[in-house]
Amino acid sequence: MPEKKTRLSTVIVVSIVTSTIFATAFGFMAGFVAGNDRWDAAFLNVMPMQMRRLLAPPEVPVGPEKYVLPFLRGTLKQVGQEKAVVDAVKKASPAVVSIVISKDVPVMEQIYGNSFDPNDYFQQFFKDFPGMNFGAPQPQYRQNGTQKQEVGAGSGFFVSPDGDIITNRHVVSDETADYTVVMQDGKKLPAKVLGRDTVNDIAMLKVEGDSFPFITFGDSDKIEVGQSVIAIGYALGRFGNSVSSGIISGVQRSIQAGDGFNQSESLYDVIQTDAAINPGNSGGPLLNLRGEAIGVNVAIVEGSQSIGFSLPINDVKKVVDSLKATGKIVRPFLGVRYVQITKDLQQANQLSVDHGALVVRGQTNTDLAVMPGSPADLAGIVENDIILEIDGKAITEDYPLQQAITKFNAGDAVKLKIMHKGQEKTVEVKLTEKK
Repeated sequence: MPEKKTRLSTVIVVSIVTSTIFATAFGFMAGFVAGNDRWDAAFLNVMPMQMRRLLAPPEVPVGPEKYVLPFLRGTLKQVGQEKAVVDAVKKASPAVVSIVISKDVPVMEQIYGNSFDPNDYFQQFFKDFPGMNFGAPQPQYRQNGTQKQEVGAGSGFFVSPDGDIITNRHVVSDETADYTVVMQDGKKLPAKVLGRDTVNDIAMLKVEGDSFPFITFGDSDKIEVGQSVIAIGYALGRFGNSVSSGIISGVQRSIQAGDGFNQSESLYDVIQTDAAINPGNSGGPLLNLRGEAIGVNVAIVEGSQSIGFSLPINDVKKVVDSLKATGKIVRPFLGVRYVQITKDLQQANQLSVDHGALVVRGQTNTDLAVMPGSPADLAGIVENDIILEIDGKAITEDYPLQQAITKFNAGDAVKLKIMHKGQEKTVEVKLTEKK
């Protein structure tokens, strides 16, 4: 009997050790897979041949590999994806804030009667006599001072430890309002608007303090359709730090975005995602699985299912860098008025090209086609010229001149291909700061 007990104990110990090793290996592999869509060759090369054969996709599946390995790989990838999302949210969520908009609004009180209304006058004296009813007095309203009230909310996120916060311009567009930042732990801080971008729907706020959690920037030029993404924001103005996940559904989209107050603006080169973006999410980050911001959530298509848009983070970087360096948002300036050439415009005016920016005057005599002394003027561009390309990229409806210019900085020298009196030529201009 003692011998059997010893053997049984040995079996139990071996089983526990084996299970522990397998669980550790499984967890390690799952963590390794997180955020990666391809097997790492260097990692496989250090494995024993038997394990390498199990993990590396065989060229011709045979035997149990045909059934077991696809399941194993799918499970590992699913576990890794889930872990990557959880880790990214834990990393980024403390840096996401709610932005509460408050302002003084009139306080209206209801009053009855008017001493100059004959009905009210006679009502006072004959109210106790049957049949002498002149009708109930009508309510009226008058202002009785003002009161600070919350009138809206949006989202934002820290981009530096010293209190810089990025959001959408339309979230903080009211210059008469006060803005309060609410952190994940409920702490409230007054915020000051440092700058509102006149070209793109971006703004930056500042709160006093230091050592704030912040989100680092990714590279929006390297994103791919199908890539997993995460959105965090103040959904519906009620649910702080709500998380949704999805994929990038498209890139370089052009949309017309409204603010709900009968005003709209054109947004170009935006990211489309199916990660749920609800009202109140505006200004929150769009993250990759490393917890880096690759976009700023800006708009949704009403009545759609999971069609939302984010501003590329590389455009946001320029705003942040400009504000930190100069205290203002510096945008490049060319100095022309133009209309975008479409096929309809081409046919109506018998133009020789179906794309480009046609340099034209405005509606009044003071709205010149080319601003005197501007980079365009110095380069010899005149009214009725057509700007076809900028630095080799065609000017089209999806890539209009205004959007093309924003890709550069003040002081940059760029080459423009233009059509002048029916002849194509290339000119170089040095962009200046937009005043």
